[in-house]
Amino acid sequence: MLLLDTCAAIWVTENEYLSDAAVAAMDAAFSDAVPVYVSPITAWERGLLSAHGKLASPIQPLTWFERLVRDSKLAIAPLSPAILIDSSFLPAPVHRDPADRIIIATARALDLTIVTRDRLILDYAARGHVRALAC
Repeated sequence: MLLLDTCAAIWVTENEYLSDAAVAAMDAAFSDAVPVYVSPITAWERGLLSAHGKLASPIQPLTWFERLVRDSKLAIAPLSPAILIDSSFLPAPVHRDPADRIIIATARALDLTIVTRDRLILDYAARGHVRALAC
């Protein structure tokens, strides 16, 4: 099962290039009726990007997130207090970005593979702390 990092979720909606491996993994999941997840923290990150002028879009962040889930047929990953707390106790060295820590903790808790281009997450996965697929 897959968990889209925020960058991957944005690229899905923008029809940006995703690696063949990432596209194949998502296609396989959808064809096998296996959920592909997105974290609620992605909605928060999209809001921050918009609020700080780092992502220009005529679509409001909440509308974007709702459309992402509906149109891409993604499932929203649970974001429990346990996952939030676990994000504070990940094996070191770990990403300093709190949203990425929450995505990592979510993937670990739900046994998901993160679809990302984030080099720090990919390096963390290479050390065996989480699974990730470069997109």
